[in-house]
Amino acid sequence: MTTDEGRVSLRRILRRLTASEAEIEAQELQRESAESGGVPARQCMRGQVVSVAGRLRTVVYTPRTNLPTLEADLYDGSDVVTLVWLGRRHIAGIEPGRHLTARGRVAVRDDRKVIYNPYYELESPK
Repeated sequence: MTTDEGRVSLRRILRRLTASEAEIEAQELQRESAESGGVPARQCMRGQVVSVAGRLRTVVYTPRTNLPTLEADLYDGSDVVTLVWLGRRHIAGIEPGRHLTARGRVAVRDDRKVIYNPYYELESPK
């Protein structure tokens, strides 16, 4: 091991020891997202067709008289993308804490990144 590699390893260890739980979780999610081929949510732009992978933070059913919606916030360690299924009250497996990969076109609603009716693939529970 060269001295540069040793410094990098030591720096990584020190960063890991001083990081908060949220920072460590974000780093792990970013690594997992990259391994599954997902685009980092912070890099997603309006109009792009992307594949994002991460963990569902919240899942909310919004009852509306004309069009019910199911919304879920997908966090990949870099940013949040809101997944919106129009006309759905419940989808089996879509629950907080679940890991999934979603694919679709990014829109922006109220300054938030949104994918409407995404294609999704649930990852097996860990």
